[in-house]
Amino acid sequence: MKAVAYFFKRIGCAALLCVGFVSAAVAQKIDSSYNNTYYQGRMELFNTLPLQKKAIVFLGNSITERGAWGELLPGVKVMNRGIGGDNTFGVLARLDGIVKAEPRRLFLLIGINDLSRGLPREVILENYDHIVAYIRTHSPKTKIYIQSVLPLYEPFTTAAYLKNKKDSILQLNVGIRKIAEKYGLPYINLHEIFADANGDLVKELTADGIHLKPAAYVIWVDFLKKRKYL
Repeated sequence: MKAVAYFFKRIGCAALLCVGFVSAAVAQKIDSSYNNTYYQGRMELFNTLPLQKKAIVFLGNSITERGAWGELLPGVKVMNRGIGGDNTFGVLARLDGIVKAEPRRLFLLIGINDLSRGLPREVILENYDHIVAYIRTHSPKTKIYIQSVLPLYEPFTTAAYLKNKKDSILQLNVGIRKIAEKYGLPYINLHEIFADANGDLVKELTADGIHLKPAAYVIWVDFLKKRKYL
C-alpha cells in the first residue's frame, strides 16, 4: 500500500516499524487495526465500481457512508467513500484508490472512532497530517476541505467508549483546524450547525447520539452550499 509506505517515509522510518512508533504503541497500547470484514467488503465494492475521475469525494467513516450524497447533489458526479467503523489508519491505507480518481473536491471527516479507542490525540493528528499531505502530493489539483469531528449527544449513546468524549472532540478539532491552517485549506466547523447551546449534538438530529438522521444531511449540504464549498 503506497500510502502507508509514504507515511513511514515521511516520519523517517527505514522499515514499517521504527523505534519511536513502536515505543509509543507499547506505552499507549495503540490499536491501529481497521481491516475487518466490513472494511474489506466496502473496499471490494469500491474496487469494482467504475473509476469516476474529477468527482466530488466524501471520505470518512459511517457518518459519511450514511449520507445519500448523490441524491443530495443531483447532476453532480459524487463518490461516497465512507466506511462504517473506519479510523485514520484505515483512511491512510486506502488513499491510493482515492488519488487515482483525481477528485475535483474532497471532504474529509474522520476521527471519532480513533477517539472511541482511546488513541492519543498526537497519533490521530499525525495520521491526519499524513492523509492530507499524501492527497496533496499525489492529487495536487484536488481541493481538500477539512471538516470537524461532530459532537455527540451522550444521553442517547449506550457504549461506554462513547461517553465523556466532549472535551476530547473539542481538543481534537483544535488540532485538525491547525492542520488545515498549516496547509492553507478550508476548515469546516460542523458544530455551527449540529451542536446545541451546550455543545452537544442536537438530539432531534440523531437516534443513537452519534449518527445523523437523514434530515441532518440536507442541513449539512445546504450549509456547504451557503459557504460556497459546493
